[in-house]
Amino acid sequence: MKRLIYSLVALALAACHPTTEQEAIDREALVTRNNPVLAAADTLASLSVGNGEFAFTADVTGLQTFPESYKNGVPLGTQSQWGWHSFANPENYKPADALKEYDFGRGHKELYSCQFKEPGRQKSASDWLRKNPHRLHLGIIGLEVPDASLADVTAIDQKLDMWNGEISSRFTLGGQTYDVKTVCHPERDLVAATVTSPAHTGIKLHFPYPTGGHCDDACNWDANDKHRTEIVRQDAQHALLKRTLDATTYYVNLTWEGQAELKEKEPNYFVLQPADDQLAFACEFTAQEPAADGAALPSFAESEAAAGNHWQNFWKKGAAVDFSHCTDPRAKELERRVVLSQYLLAIQSAGSMPPQETGLTYNSWFGKFHLEMIWWHESWLALWGHPELLERTLAWYDKAEPKAREIAARQGFDGVRWMKMTDPSGEEAPSNVGSFLIWQQPHYIYLAELAYRANPTDSTLARYARLVDETAKFMYSFATYEPEKDRYVLKGAIPAQETLRAAETVNPPFELSYWHYALQTAQQWRERQGQERNAQWDELLAKLSPLAYNADSLYLAAETATDTYKDIRFTSDHMAVLGSVGILPMNKLIRADYMRNTLHWIWDNWNWNKTWGWDYPMTAMNAARLGEPEKAVGALLMDKRTNTYLPNGHNYQDGRLRCYLPGNGGLLTAVALMCAGWDGCTEQNPGFPKDGTWDVRWEGLKPMP
Repeated sequence: MKRLIYSLVALALAACHPTTEQEAIDREALVTRNNPVLAAADTLASLSVGNGEFAFTADVTGLQTFPESYKNGVPLGTQSQWGWHSFANPENYKPADALKEYDFGRGHKELYSCQFKEPGRQKSASDWLRKNPHRLHLGIIGLEVPDASLADVTAIDQKLDMWNGEISSRFTLGGQTYDVKTVCHPERDLVAATVTSPAHTGIKLHFPYPTGGHCDDACNWDANDKHRTEIVRQDAQHALLKRTLDATTYYVNLTWEGQAELKEKEPNYFVLQPADDQLAFACEFTAQEPAADGAALPSFAESEAAAGNHWQNFWKKGAAVDFSHCTDPRAKELERRVVLSQYLLAIQSAGSMPPQETGLTYNSWFGKFHLEMIWWHESWLALWGHPELLERTLAWYDKAEPKAREIAARQGFDGVRWMKMTDPSGEEAPSNVGSFLIWQQPHYIYLAELAYRANPTDSTLARYARLVDETAKFMYSFATYEPEKDRYVLKGAIPAQETLRAAETVNPPFELSYWHYALQTAQQWRERQGQERNAQWDELLAKLSPLAYNADSLYLAAETATDTYKDIRFTSDHMAVLGSVGILPMNKLIRADYMRNTLHWIWDNWNWNKTWGWDYPMTAMNAARLGEPEKAVGALLMDKRTNTYLPNGHNYQDGRLRCYLPGNGGLLTAVALMCAGWDGCTEQNPGFPKDGTWDVRWEGLKPMP
């Protein structure tokens, strides 16, 4: 035990300081030289302020003046962790209505939550359950210029000041100049702004009904008969609005400084009309009605100061990586992506619930979140010195445990089976793919381990040990023992490479490696608590199948996927085999030379146009661990559509997913590994070439397992 503690302390100390002496990084200069600056309107370059629980995305006016123009770009969302809605359910559809029985040869029947194609109650139920609940757009706040278009905005000078968390927007519209500043309070679901202009333009508050769409801005402007907005209280400098949408209610608390008047323009549409050249206002969204004596909100100056303090503390406390001393021409772009990704993930993907893949910007998959993606969104937080933000999200798993235990039980397994696509309640969304995934299962153990490494105390153990154990119990019971070969296999699951089918897939490589890592880690957690190792888990670890390979010494997409390098189905989507080493440390199931062969083949032959944003950092981590730093850098900066990073830092995928935060999170995790290495790595900056062009300097990073 002492040796374990000493090694953890040594790792922490080594990670807190780079291995060579250097001047302290100028954090403010690092951040500010990467601030987005816009001189023209770009509907893919909207800017956001937020705090992890709430985010507000603005167009070039610093507000949400032209939402329709940005609808198919990066939309102008106002979203929170608590803001959800469900359509009416007169047929009383229940999760049990979407269950389907399967037999994967494990000696018992298994019930999965599925989508159905044939008309009937099961199809109607699965359709309703997938789209409900869905995340709400809480309301548009913009300039009231109904006769203007985005093209009318000229002389644009807009900047996101990430050091202070403030958007400043200067422009001309209708012959009048405007100066707008926008901030989000760090501890409240509150956006505050000042608008300075001789035009005395009003501020619109326009509230949509939800669309229930799979991937959109969640704004249905043609359903005023289905919702209402009423003024509950109002005085000279304050108004409280109540929103009612079916069974959902929430409140909009608005205060302003100076003389102005709020009037209803039409149903669900209000305008705050100022009398002076400057209007400062604050707008807070709450799930519960504020008390009558709680109308006062922080002034703009107070919110601005609070935001500045919050963001400066964020940048000073966490790790930093400085690429300014590099001479490789790609370094500047990599630094931009790294800095912007930290900001975006802190406001979008570090809240009290797991994030959706588009964060708090706009809805994807109905606004629901995907637990197989939480590692990509949040593993970086502990590695970059923000473990408290990771732990804020991990607390949600305690709330979801009853549902996860129910899933495991109805499928005949022990412990808890974490769902894939879900919502705040933890209810599993029906899916013919998601319900069969298993790689979200070990994430809890991995993330808890990162939290412990960041804060190796008994209290951290106590916080997560029970669910680490329950997660591992499922993993053991899910594996199947084959006595004729004296081995354990994984089957009856769709792997992370989702082009494979559950009924015919045995031993996908990433899942095998992850099972090995997570169960070994769960055993270490038992030892840290003074408990004996679980003998059954040790047996599984000893007899877990090695990764399958072909005659060319290339690892297969699954043991059953013998045509891996001939069938495009196996060389599209995620090259999950590379996650076996990279995301995870090398283990006894894998040969390094075969994995290197596999990396080289994938690099030269993969269908890179059929990949996702996190595939590039996954490749980079694999390459770094295998001693191929040029490929590690090349993967992060590969010129492919799904590896595009917009001016605002968002990882663009396609016309549907114009932002994709798992790519941003994967980038930061990969850079941490490429700088600080992993357990047992003694090389400085192991993921960067040693040709003299990559003088990468960093502070505060922790190594990966």
